[in-house]
Amino acid sequence: MLEIKEVEKSFGGLTAVCDCSLAVQEGSITGLIGPNGAGKTTLFNVITGYYKPDRGNIIFQGQNIDGLLPHQIFQKKMYRTFQITREFAQMTVLENVMLMPDQQIGEKLWNTWFRASSVRKQEKVIQEKALDVLEFVELIDLKDEYAGSLSGGQKKLLELARSMMAEPKMVLLDEPGAGVNPTLMRKLIANIKKLCEEKKITFFLIEHDMDLVMNLCNPVIVMSEGKKLAEGTPDEIKKDERVLEAYLGGQYR
Repeated sequence: MLEIKEVEKSFGGLTAVCDCSLAVQEGSITGLIGPNGAGKTTLFNVITGYYKPDRGNIIFQGQNIDGLLPHQIFQKKMYRTFQITREFAQMTVLENVMLMPDQQIGEKLWNTWFRASSVRKQEKVIQEKALDVLEFVELIDLKDEYAGSLSGGQKKLLELARSMMAEPKMVLLDEPGAGVNPTLMRKLIANIKKLCEEKKITFFLIEHDMDLVMNLCNPVIVMSEGKKLAEGTPDEIKKDERVLEAYLGGQYR
């Protein structure tokens, strides 16, 4: 579904991503791990159009997307989250979810005057879907709370709900487990697995929590010094001497 071909990105004299090539298979939950400074988040930013690659190609569903702007890549049905959640704090949980679908009639001011009934009809459909999504991620009881008042883990679940409303083919998650307590972590993992299996959404995620990666992801890709170091099943990665040396240390020896 996603191919990264010899991608490079530098900032002045610092090369953050260097001749990086990897692929994400459709229907997988692929993990991306590596030490701090390995280039993982920079790679995500290049994939999703926040940075333009200096060299190389990014192919999504057979189409070259390097050079496209973030909103254009979103329209290709790729959605991403950030290490720090970016909810609209002064809007309710329900409103945060409802704003996600693309090309809503009410986004054009004149439609609220001349096509008011169509706007109301579409909004009702979107609201019903949003309520179903919040039920799925178990945030329905918080639908009228301001998003800014949620806990860190609840905000991660809200991000997942927003991604569902966008109906993506692929979701890129940047450290979904950061700041999430064990109870909400179990919900997050279960929801990701369910979305992959039932909704056929492909996931590509950066994570430092090795228990999460090893229990959720297959395959696991390891980055080091801006490029792919290794790829394999969780068991293979645990035993790879290059990975143990570069990142995992003695945890799995």
